[in-house]
Amino acid sequence: MVYLLKFGASWVLPPGIFLVVFFAIAWYAWRKRGEKKLAAVIAGVTFIFYLLCTGLVADWLMGSLESAYEPPKEPKGDVIIMLGGGAMPDSPDVDGTGSLCSSPANRLLATVRLYRMLQVPILLSGGQVYSDSGAEAEIARRVLVSLGVPEKDILVETKSVNTTQNARFSAEILEEKGFHQPILVTSAFHMKRAVLNFETVGVPVVPYPTDYMVSHHPVFHYTKLRPQTEALLDNVTVLQETLRTLVTKYTGR
Repeated sequence: MVYLLKFGASWVLPPGIFLVVFFAIAWYAWRKRGEKKLAAVIAGVTFIFYLLCTGLVADWLMGSLESAYEPPKEPKGDVIIMLGGGAMPDSPDVDGTGSLCSSPANRLLATVRLYRMLQVPILLSGGQVYSDSGAEAEIARRVLVSLGVPEKDILVETKSVNTTQNARFSAEILEEKGFHQPILVTSAFHMKRAVLNFETVGVPVVPYPTDYMVSHHPVFHYTKLRPQTEALLDNVTVLQETLRTLVTKYTGR
């Protein structure tokens, strides 16, 4: 009953309610106005939008993107690079002001665990992307110190505002410090593009994906056919990553 209620509720809340409305418009155009071609176009576009709102499609698309790399069982490297992914500048935190968003927070957790395993320096890459967002690397450094990582083992790169710049500015620091085997930590959905950006600037990395969005072994349940904003967001993320990867591949940016 719980799952049935969730399934029903999804059709009276966005985005489900909009799907119902547009299917109704398609039906009206078909039956009342005789606009069969228009009705078919509306219904077709609405159905595609519906598919992008389902967990079933999100599991498939996001899962295929996240499976590009697997974390090595025995990672080896001389530095850990963690890419930023968003920060809030003025949100209260345990030891100060400013906090990482959910994805970079998950990346930081994996970074700390790798640091304790390997005892190699950490390079934090990420600047202040927008005027109302946080300085990602600086906030991450504060959190790392509060978790017991010595400041001498933390390097920061604060100029980058996208993945292309993450790679370019990090490469400069790697060359300056003499690091040759970086372990790259970022979200699994972001890893394919991130690796490509680092390869573009001549830096081979050991990929260590984390922050997984979907299960490695998804199981079908009828509730995955209900429209959800979370599924739509996952699918939009996949489309964005695919487009940006193509741009990097063919333009080097």
